[in-house]
Amino acid sequence: MNNKSMKTKSRIMSIGLCALALGAAVVTQGAAPVITNITMVGATPQFGVQSALGVTNQIQYCTNLNQTNWVVLTNLVVTQSPYWFVDVNAPPAPRRFYRVLALGTNSPVPPVPPDMALIPAGSFTMGDSVDGDTSALPLHTVYVSAFYMDKYLVTKSLWETVYQWAIAHGYSFDNAGSGKGTNHPVQMINWYDCVKWCNARSEQEGRTPAYYTSAGQTTVYRSGQTDVQTNWVKWSSGYRLPTEAEWEKAARGGANGQRFPWGDTISENQANYYGDTGSYSYDLGPNGYNATFATGDQPYTSPVGYFAANGYELYDMAGNVFEWCWDWHGRYSSGSQTDPRGPASGAYRVNRGGCCGSRAINCQAAYRDFDTPYTPYDVEGFRSVLPPGQ
Repeated sequence: MNNKSMKTKSRIMSIGLCALALGAAVVTQGAAPVITNITMVGATPQFGVQSALGVTNQIQYCTNLNQTNWVVLTNLVVTQSPYWFVDVNAPPAPRRFYRVLALGTNSPVPPVPPDMALIPAGSFTMGDSVDGDTSALPLHTVYVSAFYMDKYLVTKSLWETVYQWAIAHGYSFDNAGSGKGTNHPVQMINWYDCVKWCNARSEQEGRTPAYYTSAGQTTVYRSGQTDVQTNWVKWSSGYRLPTEAEWEKAARGGANGQRFPWGDTISENQANYYGDTGSYSYDLGPNGYNATFATGDQPYTSPVGYFAANGYELYDMAGNVFEWCWDWHGRYSSGSQTDPRGPASGAYRVNRGGCCGSRAINCQAAYRDFDTPYTPYDVEGFRSVLPPGQ
């Protein structure tokens, strides 16, 4: 057992609605965009849509008009009208209803939130060989595609905003989440909570969710404890947890071979951690909990953004609270990799970055921690990432 103690919604301009029932088409017309016709190609539905050029259409479906949640299939920019849409992943069903929303923007998707930073594509050396941490070996070269990452740990305030929307739209969570203040990181949430919250954040903003309950990627993951598999994820869509490789590349801030996001030593002026100068020569202390935040009840978290950012404008990539990642925990490969997503299965999910009760060694960019995905801790939180174009 690990020692953890030591947006703006797009305005809907108009709706076109089509019901597909046993192969028959029923069309309800209104202002553009509108579904004009529908056909079946084998067991696959396709339909035509008329829409203004340059706007973004969001195509959604449901299987029961009495349900309040529609599943987002895709966002697309209209370059010609009319156009055809083919629902290639449609499973066999007696009825399937579609609607098309105009998102009220000329952008392909809602804009990237201002509190996210672009992590550029590129290779880096993953792991560490300096201080004898065998779990961070072997060193290996990893190429990571570009992505956006939250500059700040998800705060209790942001968590609550999305959480309340999610509860009202068919989501359920194992834990409600805690936080010492609205601008402190949310904690006491498990891995499943984080993944479902990312989906809810996507749907709330009109984005295509990333996580689904099967390889068909038709049912959005909204409830229960589902061990989502790699091929159940739309990796180029919506908010999601960072992979372990994405997290470490982001934490290093564009530098290679350093212990911490800013260099090779650590002090309480750089991070919220537990000083232990007698054990680590690179710990400049002082000893004990950071005195600025060691008040009231534990955990002694700090407001997000209190310390300086790293080279990618990311805050708290060392200390404060551990951060859940996507990957199952497992041994590294020695070979070069491109966008690795970790083992196919396991018992523990990775978390990174150390916390307010961690020693210096546990706050290093290469340090790997892990926990069961169903367990919430008071020093574990997360931040989300967003693929480009989403």
